[in-house]
Amino acid sequence: MFMQEALLEAKKAFNEEEVPVGAIAVFQGNIIARAYNQVERLQDASAHAELLCLRQAASFLKNWRLLEVTLYTTLEPCTLCLGALLSFRVKRLVWGAPDIRQGADGSWISLLSTPHPMHTLEVTKGILPELSAQLMKEFFVKKRRQKNGEDN
Repeated sequence: MFMQEALLEAKKAFNEEEVPVGAIAVFQGNIIARAYNQVERLQDASAHAELLCLRQAASFLKNWRLLEVTLYTTLEPCTLCLGALLSFRVKRLVWGAPDIRQGADGSWISLLSTPHPMHTLEVTKGILPELSAQLMKEFFVKKRRQKNGEDN
């Protein structure tokens, strides 16, 4: 399952002490790009898994229009990433766990509640949400312990 591949990317982020979000891009049934959050590593607030993955997919296809691409991501995209999905003209988005702090597909705000003037994005939500949410919970518990000096 493709979401499991996105979860493998999220685990890479977790292991590098990045917020554990992973994404993969699928074209004609094949994974053409994969990425995980690298905000801390790159010191770039836009180095979200989704954006990195979209850039790789566009490079692979040699076309910024990803009209036949499905992006799988472990967490509901934020406004930045959802805007990029529309700009890249991604056909379909599949996401795992909701994000009440930054989710732009209804958990915090709904960017898709008004039809976009140039592109329609198909969305499937809640795929393996427990696994994505658990990884996030473990990450933030670990961060709190480190902050409080309980864990090295």
